[in-house]
Amino acid sequence: MLSLRSSFAPFRRACTIRRLTTVASDEVLEYALSLSKPKYTWTKNEISSIYTTPLMKLVNAAQAQHRKFHDPTKIQLCTLMNIKSGGCTENCSYCSQSSSNNTSVKAEKLVTIEEVKINALEAKRNGSTRFCLGAAWRGMEGRKSAMKRISEMVKTVNDMGLESCVTLGMLEDSHTAPLEEAGLSAYNCNIDTSREHYKNIVSSRSYDDRLQTINSIQKSGIKVCTGGILGLGESEQDRVGFLSTLSNMEPHPESVPINRLVPVPGTKIVKDMKNSKSKTLGFDDIVRTIATARIIMPESMIRLAAGRYTMRESEQFICFMAGCNSIFTGKDMLTTPCNGWEEDKAMLKKWGMEPLRPFSTTTLGQ
Repeated sequence: MLSLRSSFAPFRRACTIRRLTTVASDEVLEYALSLSKPKYTWTKNEISSIYTTPLMKLVNAAQAQHRKFHDPTKIQLCTLMNIKSGGCTENCSYCSQSSSNNTSVKAEKLVTIEEVKINALEAKRNGSTRFCLGAAWRGMEGRKSAMKRISEMVKTVNDMGLESCVTLGMLEDSHTAPLEEAGLSAYNCNIDTSREHYKNIVSSRSYDDRLQTINSIQKSGIKVCTGGILGLGESEQDRVGFLSTLSNMEPHPESVPINRLVPVPGTKIVKDMKNSKSKTLGFDDIVRTIATARIIMPESMIRLAAGRYTMRESEQFICFMAGCNSIFTGKDMLTTPCNGWEEDKAMLKKWGMEPLRPFSTTTLGQ
């Protein structure tokens, strides 16, 4: 017969392991909060230690980090306009604009500069300070005339006193000069998810293709906007890997959009999700991702992007508490719904927040 002491040995070892894990997690979190400037060499183990911190403690730490680096009362309002809809040759399984998905979105021509001006003026009147232009293209190779017109759109937005951002697919070094000359504020190229999970979502463009575009933008001096989508059937470790890629960029992305998947009928991801045994994305997963991003990329703007309209106001409040300081607002998010300006302005006023002015920053000391 086993002695009482020996029968409890496995239990004691398990408790010891849990205590050591907690200590290690606490040490990593304390170390992250002690830094006075960003670190670009976060390991996946370190990020995982932070990500798995008890949620209340994690949010509290993220809020402390936010207040250390930013004015928590200032929120950047961004508006996104679809300047060329549908017909994209990429096969992103989640995208309603991909020609490989069977959705109701039709391919359209590039909009006019006058249309951009009208929409940008409306956004400015409603308090948005960054106006983003999205085109459903694989990339800009062979699109000289389109690049010229988009550069004119960028100048038009800038002349109105707004920051400008575009997302046009893949870019090479030679494509950045016109955008830089036009005064582009930022370029968006999302990495979507972790390197490991990416192949399950997209096959027409590699993960390294996306990183190469980001590298070209960084070399040009244009600010980088890059984030991803939560709810693609990814695991917790995929979210850690996603954050690892972002936090090891030097410099960190100027802005990190966090999208919540909006399952559009006719997209491949909807079918995949029905057949998947992956754990459904929980709201706590979104909060953990935002909070961890804030802690390891303290100077970046963390932006709630697509899918925010599915969140209750109380859930959005928690996201702001966890370090989010930017939102997309306006009419729509390309082909999915978006929270409107009036409801967002009322929400921010209720919480004691106000829109950030154009070409300014929430970062303290800058």
